[in-house]
Amino acid sequence: MPFITVGTENSAPIDLYYEDHGSGRPVVLIHGFPFNGATWEKQTSALLAAGYRTITYDRRGFGASAQPAFGYDYDTFAADLDVLMTELDLRDVILVGHSMGTGEVTRYLGAYGSDRVDRAVLLAPLAPYLLRTTGNPEGVEKSLFEGFQQAILEDRFAYLTTFCEAFFNYQQNRGTLVSEEAFRAHWQIGAQASAKATHDSVDAWQTDFREDLPRIDVPVLIVQGDADAVLPYPKTGQRLQPMLADSRLVTLKGAPHGIPWTNAADVNQAIMEFIGTPAMARA
Repeated sequence: MPFITVGTENSAPIDLYYEDHGSGRPVVLIHGFPFNGATWEKQTSALLAAGYRTITYDRRGFGASAQPAFGYDYDTFAADLDVLMTELDLRDVILVGHSMGTGEVTRYLGAYGSDRVDRAVLLAPLAPYLLRTTGNPEGVEKSLFEGFQQAILEDRFAYLTTFCEAFFNYQQNRGTLVSEEAFRAHWQIGAQASAKATHDSVDAWQTDFREDLPRIDVPVLIVQGDADAVLPYPKTGQRLQPMLADSRLVTLKGAPHGIPWTNAADVNQAIMEFIGTPAMARA
């Protein structure tokens, strides 16, 4: 199993587990909360078939990566991504993030620039700023985040069930866009995360990305469902698109938050139209 060391905690290294498959232009995919790189299977298969090199990794605290007691903020997450990009010497990269993973993409481009990046894809994005403040009346109340954290402390596994129900709009989409088995698999993947990472990541959701946005100088594709019950579409993707100079918004009617799974064909088509399909053209 390949790992990259991004720091230390006491006597132990902080290692990120990653998978690196295929050849050609690299696509780095960054997963959503509270999952890991395994949830990209419907995208990596399509990208590999299209002739791309696919790189997924588990965020610190999640999946097979180390589970330190600190570092669950977007400055650290972006620094971890920078280590991976540098260690693998990735160039001309397409960065793809889903949900919480869009925060890494946004902060990375804002802090480290686009020397290694050609374009970016944000699926069900977190930006621009989810927390309601006097300067951001479009956000949501802080009490909502506090309630999430209290539920995680009281019974993380019961919280995961509630989260997965919202992730898939499960009551509406069960048996059509998502099977019971896929629901259980996502729950199991989420249960692998550390309790500390699950709790502290809720603080990261309240990050203000508005200063990062003017620094993003690559084309950006935004894809989101207008029935997103986790990150409300009017407060995130719809609001974000006009703030990015070179961006396009694809709205999936009636789609939930978990579009990499529930609406994989639509998501993959939008990505391929945005980045091209070299191997398919050769075939």
